[in-house]
Amino acid sequence: MKAAVMREAHQPLVIEDVQIDEPGPREILIKTAACGVCHSDLHFVEGLYPTKTPIVLGHEAAGVVEKVGSLVDYVQPGDHVITCLSAFCGTCEYCITGHLSLCTKVGLERNKGETPRLGTAAEPIHQFANLSAFAEKMLVHENAVVKIDKDMPLDRAALIGCGVTTGVGAVQNTARIRAGEMVAVIGCGGIGLSAVNGAYIAGASRIIAVDLSATKLNIAKEFGATDVVNPADGDVAKQVRALTGGEGVHHAFEAIGLKQTAEDAFRMIRPGGTATIIGMVPVGTKVELHGPEFLREKKMQGSNMGSNHFRVDMPRYIEFYRQGRLKLDEMVSQRISLADVNDAFVEMKRGDIARSVIVFD
Repeated sequence: MKAAVMREAHQPLVIEDVQIDEPGPREILIKTAACGVCHSDLHFVEGLYPTKTPIVLGHEAAGVVEKVGSLVDYVQPGDHVITCLSAFCGTCEYCITGHLSLCTKVGLERNKGETPRLGTAAEPIHQFANLSAFAEKMLVHENAVVKIDKDMPLDRAALIGCGVTTGVGAVQNTARIRAGEMVAVIGCGGIGLSAVNGAYIAGASRIIAVDLSATKLNIAKEFGATDVVNPADGDVAKQVRALTGGEGVHHAFEAIGLKQTAEDAFRMIRPGGTATIIGMVPVGTKVELHGPEFLREKKMQGSNMGSNHFRVDMPRYIEFYRQGRLKLDEMVSQRISLADVNDAFVEMKRGDIARSVIVFD
């Protein structure tokens, strides 16, 4: 099969012929239909997060089941599925207490000494997030997929596999905002736009979108933003406070992954408010907060993949899409081929697109 292989950080991905194995007892072979190009992939390409190489990146995907292992009974060939990087083992403490997104993932990979899923025993290729979706096919554990209705467009369904679940989930599962509360979202890429959309669905009274790109701020209005703020116009926290009567928002969501924006999120919340960090802050980066602010009962927390229960959440998001409440059509900025993946990263860094989606024939 064709796959985009990362040989080393800071270098373009290379389209190569990669060997993929047959499914093991609890594995599923999927023909990839579509895969979103996510900022999380770029973090690894740029070396901000270390990883073993060579590796096939990509994780925001949907496709059609081709083959299943002997013990798989959840799906069968022909089923349509969304993959999820927060696969669950179902037996660790996090899983059995309902925190599937924090699963230790024991048993989801092949054992040392077994034939690798990708590549050969002599030249294995590492699998990213138990998925590796920048490829024509994926070989994954059955607990990394959710079955969906066949009438759902797979290029839109793929977006639910990461960005939508991360953004909407951070609002509704991690922060659990209440109807009528005020929200700010810093960063209006795919995840930030999903957070804006999630706040709209949840009934937030005011949704303030923050971004340096006028294009993205205009898109955010389509997703439910009531107000927009450009940091180029001055101190972002002061601008947000001015829009909220001086108090600040109940909830701020940081969807970029930078020290400054994480600190800005904390500065723009009101007493008793919560700043939720969604973005992947680079390894080694320290976020500084002013101690006296904690006496006002302000909180900062992280969110991993929207604290999801993806086999429950993703079908619900599809229903929101059918009802016209979840904006997926508007999220797709361009549909590209696998060969264009490096160009998609360039477009992402320019900052004017929501999502590039790789579509496979």
